[in-house]
Amino acid sequence: MKTYLDNAATTKVDEKVLKTMLPYFNTHYGNASSMHLEGSEAKKALELSRKTIAKSINAKTSEIFFTSGGTESNNWALKGLFWQNYPNKNHIITTKIEHDCILNTCKWLETQGAKITYLGVDKEGFANLKNLEKSITDKTFLISIIHGNNEIGTIQNIKLIGEICKKNNVLFHTDACQSYTKTELDVKKQNLDLVTINSHKIHGPKGVGALYIKEGIKIQPLMHGGGHERKMRSGTENIPGIVGFAKASINISSKEIKKMIKLRDKLIKGILEKIPNTKLNGAKGNNRLANNINISFNNVEGEAVGGYLENQGIFVSTGSACMSNTLSGSHVLKAIRLSDLEQNSSIRFSISKYTTEKEIDYVLKKLPKIIKKLRRLSPI
Repeated sequence: MKTYLDNAATTKVDEKVLKTMLPYFNTHYGNASSMHLEGSEAKKALELSRKTIAKSINAKTSEIFFTSGGTESNNWALKGLFWQNYPNKNHIITTKIEHDCILNTCKWLETQGAKITYLGVDKEGFANLKNLEKSITDKTFLISIIHGNNEIGTIQNIKLIGEICKKNNVLFHTDACQSYTKTELDVKKQNLDLVTINSHKIHGPKGVGALYIKEGIKIQPLMHGGGHERKMRSGTENIPGIVGFAKASINISSKEIKKMIKLRDKLIKGILEKIPNTKLNGAKGNNRLANNINISFNNVEGEAVGGYLENQGIFVSTGSACMSNTLSGSHVLKAIRLSDLEQNSSIRFSISKYTTEKEIDYVLKKLPKIIKKLRRLSPI
């Protein structure tokens, strides 16, 4: 049976989302910047979607700016604020377990004069908030820390981080692509200044996301052109994608989140009980994303495990999808101090609201046999 457990990489588009999008491909296909009736229909859909997204994170409608996805939003947050503040302020604080698009943006900004502090994390992936506060200087203008980690599922206490930022008059940005709709995200309660979210991790279409920018924050545009998105992000808006994004943002219930948590915990418990010498990576319980399971199977190669699982119709990841084509190991697993053996034997299973108990049972039936076989063949 086909069992897709790579939902942290991407999710299938919900049928209700697809149905909502279809008219904007071939019926209401106008450009939202056009002044005629068809353009007005597109503009109406754009603004209604903006309102829906804003409400989902307790933001103002005017604080939501649509982008092509999480990578663009993260680039814009860091580069746009750097250009706005440099040379008076040039210091950014982030962590060693951020998504590659944050870390690579930071590396590029260092060539432009930025100073970056990369905070370490503990063995569960939590940033040390005392070290965070100690790292703030009079040159610090931004702290950017991921909300729910894409590899190990650890959820940071962004409310406390937000309070530290507010007390020290430093802006706070969080990459919430993995956590959005799966756990609380409230820009007012959690003292958030900028938030990155996207669509394809929540059963919406690929190629669309948003950046929340708190009212009053000055930031330079990343994209220049015709002045779309109130002159902040030029480029013709992807109306079908934006409509689908908005629909996906409200198309998940607390009941479905609880179901994911139940299946997540069943898979974790089953693996640890059925397969000896295994280890859960990341945080536990409520401090872990509802859909994330990351396990080290010692004495086997993760890629071999993934290959054998695929032969059984089970699709998983040996790392984040964004770095799976590189030969380098996971910077996240290295940051939580796993040994090389543990890093190389790690598998990420990520479920969705569509995952069934039957599929989890199927994995727990096939996986122990695969690990036993690979360990028997392994020279390690």
